[in-house]
Amino acid sequence: MSQDLLRSLVWTDYRLAVIFTVILPLILLIWAFVRRADTIQTLLMIYWRVSSLLAVTVYLMIGGFPFSFLTAFFAQILIPIGLWFWADLNEEIADSTKTPLKIVFTSWRWAVSVYCVLGAIATLPFLNCALSEAAFSTASCQVWTEAPLLFREYFHAGLNPSFLGFTLGIPGLVIYVVYLAYFVFVRLGKQGRTAIQQ
Repeated sequence: MSQDLLRSLVWTDYRLAVIFTVILPLILLIWAFVRRADTIQTLLMIYWRVSSLLAVTVYLMIGGFPFSFLTAFFAQILIPIGLWFWADLNEEIADSTKTPLKIVFTSWRWAVSVYCVLGAIATLPFLNCALSEAAFSTASCQVWTEAPLLFREYFHAGLNPSFLGFTLGIPGLVIYVVYLAYFVFVRLGKQGRTAIQQ
């Protein structure tokens, strides 16, 4: 694959990610809040917690950490799991009356799940970028850092990329891993697939 085609595909992926993983869920969360759709609000709050690994990945890529390719891959795996794992929320949403919010939310949930699964599959050939600094510095790996570095120019102009990686990326990843470990080893055993605590 030519470098120009790869760059075009990568930038298309980032644009789709902004639409599917940031803009649409934010609109849906505001809409659910206004309509007082508690179940959809709860699921969207879970989504935002899970998908925060994407934001962490952006800062890790800004900082030049090769393992950011692994966090990107796992984020795309965890998002569909987080959206469909909860038996009680799935049941409540399925049993609720059909409203425009429910239709749009369900459509988005399927679309973002398919997008993440396809994204994870497409990321597989680039996981070698996470293996070493040498692999990370190749042109096919560096093209993935262009959008995060542009994000830094817009929102963190003047701040050193390494500083952002170490002060936002690494602590964010540590907090995420601790919370995920707590969920898997403590909360999951107590609550199972029930999202709403009794």
